[in-house]
Amino acid sequence: MKKKINLQMTAIAVTAIFTTMFLVSGICYELFCRQLLTDLKMDACLLKEAGDLEWLLKSRYIASGEHLRVTWIDMDGNVLFENNADAGGMNNHGDRPEIVQAFAEGEGQAVRNSPTLHKNTFYFAVRLQDGSVIRVAKDADSIWSVFAGVLPVTLLILAVLVLVCMVIARLLTKSLLKPIEKMAQNIEDMNHMDTYEELAPLVSTIQKQHNDILRSAGIRQEFTANVSHELKTPLAVISGYSELIENGMAKEADVLRFAGEIHKSSRRLLTLIDDVIRLSELDARECDVEFTMIDLCEIAETCVDMLQIHAESHRVVLEFSGTFCPICSERRMLEELVYNLCDNAIRYNKEGGKVRVSVEPIKGKAILCVEDTGIGIGKEHQERVFERFYRVDKSRSKLTGGTGLGLAIVKHIVAKNDADMVLESEPGKGTKITVTFFEKKDVCEKRF
Repeated sequence: MKKKINLQMTAIAVTAIFTTMFLVSGICYELFCRQLLTDLKMDACLLKEAGDLEWLLKSRYIASGEHLRVTWIDMDGNVLFENNADAGGMNNHGDRPEIVQAFAEGEGQAVRNSPTLHKNTFYFAVRLQDGSVIRVAKDADSIWSVFAGVLPVTLLILAVLVLVCMVIARLLTKSLLKPIEKMAQNIEDMNHMDTYEELAPLVSTIQKQHNDILRSAGIRQEFTANVSHELKTPLAVISGYSELIENGMAKEADVLRFAGEIHKSSRRLLTLIDDVIRLSELDARECDVEFTMIDLCEIAETCVDMLQIHAESHRVVLEFSGTFCPICSERRMLEELVYNLCDNAIRYNKEGGKVRVSVEPIKGKAILCVEDTGIGIGKEHQERVFERFYRVDKSRSKLTGGTGLGLAIVKHIVAKNDADMVLESEPGKGTKITVTFFEKKDVCEKRF
């Protein structure tokens, strides 16, 4: 990056130098030409105002032709006098542009270029009172000749300037990138660094992403440790009871009980593995889910019917109410959402308690509500109950067979559906979880 910036700065500087030199040279040459024509005009006017023109033309200063070329032309265009050549052998000058203009307007000027000599000849002519024309002329190098003459010096100056520009570009690049390099080296503490105001949004985004990565890494590390711990418990039970049976240390009366414990732990193990796999699937961003229009009321009613036996075994009354409520989602996710919310409400309820499940459309939104009369959740736990393996009452959770992943799965499903979830709870009075689905029919490929 530094090399690229250095090259770009140097290229800009060289371009600017070349452009400036050409423009300044062109402007200076243009000013020189104007000044030369002004001087010629002054010389011509002085000759015009001379009292004895013939005597003046024969004077040593003009006759030599060292400083100024003077030509005197009569009204017919014939050359009467030429200080640089024999007037008698010269062609008629009546068709020369400056002469024609002088005859017509009193004054005339022209510039003619000689490609072979690389010179420009500047002419200025004035009409005298007797109708004849006096013309003065001077030769000057063309602009290309001027450039060629100063080229060695120009190249030397250019080389020095380019070298200076390269050094300055290097220093500027180092100065410009210094805050960015400091940010890269101290990404965890960028708030106290002096940086460019324009980089503030970028710094904020990078810091947020860095914090998210660290948080995700921490969550994954904690999740791995929790999974290992949760898997270890049922495996230890299975291993212990099976070892007792294998070594013949279990009495015949205990074998049946041990087998039941092994079966219970294996079921818990399978449930835990299934939940972990499902969480991993929901975590995968590339997971392609096909959304279709589905009746949330039908999903919830079917789930409630399926859990009736489970509710009866916990001596809990499970009720449902709802009306037709189509939403854009995926069937499996909705089934898991309703199942986990209902299963949680049943497991953490009181004997003789109730669980009410309702579905209703309100102002284009679909509202799913699961309310129970269970043990409730304290305010200090409400923000964390959706974390993986977080349990308000660990002893009760393991007693009821919960994995601690149900509400974590619910949280992921709600996020996948761009829905909102609100938890209201009070210890000893129960818990109410409301999930709001927003209308997004444009996402669905198939209409209900």
